[in-house]
Amino acid sequence: MGTLESWKRTMWILWGGVLLCSASYTMAVPFLPLFLFDLGVSEQSVNLWAGIVHSSAFLVGALMAPLWGSMADRYGKRKMVIRAGLSLAVIYALLAFVRNPWELIAVRMLHGLVGGFVPASMSIVASVTPENKVGWSLGMMQAGTMTGAIMGPLLGGGLSVLFGLRMSFVISAALILIATLAVIKWVREGETKKQKRTKIWDDLKYALSSPSLTRLLLLLLIFQLSINMMQPLLTLHIAALQGDLRGAVLSSGFVFSLIGIAGIIASPLWGKAGETRGYNKMLAFCLIISGIVVSMQFFVEQLWLFTVVQFCFGLFMAGIAPAVNTLVVRETDEAFRGRSFGLTTSANQLGAMIGPLIGGGMGLFLSIHWIFVTTGAVLLCTGITVLLRSRSKQAAHSLS
Repeated sequence: MGTLESWKRTMWILWGGVLLCSASYTMAVPFLPLFLFDLGVSEQSVNLWAGIVHSSAFLVGALMAPLWGSMADRYGKRKMVIRAGLSLAVIYALLAFVRNPWELIAVRMLHGLVGGFVPASMSIVASVTPENKVGWSLGMMQAGTMTGAIMGPLLGGGLSVLFGLRMSFVISAALILIATLAVIKWVREGETKKQKRTKIWDDLKYALSSPSLTRLLLLLLIFQLSINMMQPLLTLHIAALQGDLRGAVLSSGFVFSLIGIAGIIASPLWGKAGETRGYNKMLAFCLIISGIVVSMQFFVEQLWLFTVVQFCFGLFMAGIAPAVNTLVVRETDEAFRGRSFGLTTSANQLGAMIGPLIGGGMGLFLSIHWIFVTTGAVLLCTGITVLLRSRSKQAAHSLS
């Protein structure tokens, strides 16, 4: 049996890396709203605190992502993966020692400061993969993050029951450290052409000069904003559906893992669908159906039915990010690839910062059911916009 092609070997090693990175994240971050109760936060204000804690990392991350993207193009993407991995191992370990909500927010801001493991890994894969395999490879990388999203909540939920949440934070630090050591030992990026140093503002102006790239960045921002409106409140909602805080971490871990299973099933299929039917059409379809499915949760009052709907949501949500990432690759030169992934990360982070603040604020006055409806409406409208634009472009091409 021959050795794997070089690009496939690199992809599979980084696939394992993003899997462990995703697992370490989902072992810790989704359970922070429940961790707030251990830190003395009252039930009346926990929704707002959960939104702030969730947003704080993304505030810093949105500012730092273009810098890390620029450094990836200049000094090498592999170095950025290693930098992010070693830093994240320290940050997750620090979570085990926080004593109050303010310290938790400070650690989460550090989390945003040092991130970038997954986008830098994606950028390496996009750079080494043959053009006709980019959609498939990025779909597989997305499946890797989803696999980690299955493992993480189950590990975190199980460990929290046996040893408490703080121990799950320590294990998450160990996982990201293992992923980083694997990259150090086995990933070779090849010779990096040192790019001319550019200012972040110049990179942003370059992106804004491309209407297609600007639209993709805006789409990512809206997508992340909408799903993160409900994200920090899901564990609290699961606890409410269950009727008891005890065991809510394990129940939440099971639900989040099912979303991950849905993603790993669907991601490669969406990648192939994009290659055959067109990424814009597939993207519009996933956005529209995701919006409809999320809105259905307005009527759900049983935990088992909520779990089924979340699984269905995961199936369609899994097609959105890989489609946008593939379209971004097609819209940018290879020399700008690291910076473009930095800008997409910024768009993701900005949406993920604004969304929880909106959701947490709405949670003070409205039930989470109305937040589901709002999320669904945003996704549905975005999907319809993408579909109409895709059809108008097709019509223009047929006339020319």
